[in-house]
Amino acid sequence: MILVTGATGTTGSALVRDLLDRGLEVAAMTRDPARVPARPGLTATTEVVPAEAMYLLPPAARTPPGYEENLLHAAKEAGIGRVVRLSAIGTPDTGHELPPGHLGAWHFRGELALRRSGLEWTVLRPTTFATNSLAWAPDIRAGRPVVNPFGDGKQGVIDPADIAAVAAEVLTGDGHHGRTYTLTGPELITVPEQLAVLADIVGRPIEVLDREPSPELFPPEIAEAATAGARLVRSGGNAIVTPDVEKITSRRPATRPPSERGPRKHGPADDGFRLKRNRFRTSSWWGERSGRASGQLTPPRPSAGAAVCTHRPATTSCS
Repeated sequence: MILVTGATGTTGSALVRDLLDRGLEVAAMTRDPARVPARPGLTATTEVVPAEAMYLLPPAARTPPGYEENLLHAAKEAGIGRVVRLSAIGTPDTGHELPPGHLGAWHFRGELALRRSGLEWTVLRPTTFATNSLAWAPDIRAGRPVVNPFGDGKQGVIDPADIAAVAAEVLTGDGHHGRTYTLTGPELITVPEQLAVLADIVGRPIEVLDREPSPELFPPEIAEAATAGARLVRSGGNAIVTPDVEKITSRRPATRPPSERGPRKHGPADDGFRLKRNRFRTSSWWGERSGRASGQLTPPRPSAGAAVCTHRPATTSCS
């Protein structure tokens, strides 16, 4: 039995499918068991249950002091011997001077609790998820510019399915205790480059509005951490690609250049946004989830000095 926390989330749901496809029994831990689909070998739970290993997904917002320590203690009490924790790229390994609200500082505390737990542990530090692009869907549908606080900063954007594949290998395989893996896609790409790919796929122009990172661009619960992260990306600090995904899964992480995409598929159910797989793998996530995605970036009017670029199929122009 493998216990997956955050089992209805982006990586958790993909991991559950991967483990079940391997013929393993899975306990899906979630606040809302009704969201767990019925499948053979899958049970839903709201608490830690006995298992061989646990996938630990920290909540998206900062948690009360001792939250992860209590969860790890419950895991030990339940006889769980191995924990794989999802962290974030750039989390420091040792002492740091990051402010308390910084994402790296928050994950540092969680990683430290895991290392001190006495359990067999592995840490996964992924870079930006390809699914984060779902936040652009409302603005693109409405014909508004997509706000870009990341500038031309490059990132090794990763498909969450690749994160899940790594987690499945680490949860069930040997030789990963005490290891920290930095997970990225196979190539670096900027937000304007992502939007240029999308413009080509959907067959309509997409404007991008460049803005300096500031807290008002993000939801309040993550504003401080997200602003710091955007500044890091904008300065080139997240231009990182590693071979860890391929080393662990024995396959290259997802990428599909435009020349390898199939024909566009549009339908009335998704207003033309059910996308074919593309080089940063937004794929059918748009069609299936954009209706549920809330705009995470406020679409303000262009301000003086703000660069507005229009991405049309195969072309880009800026003013």
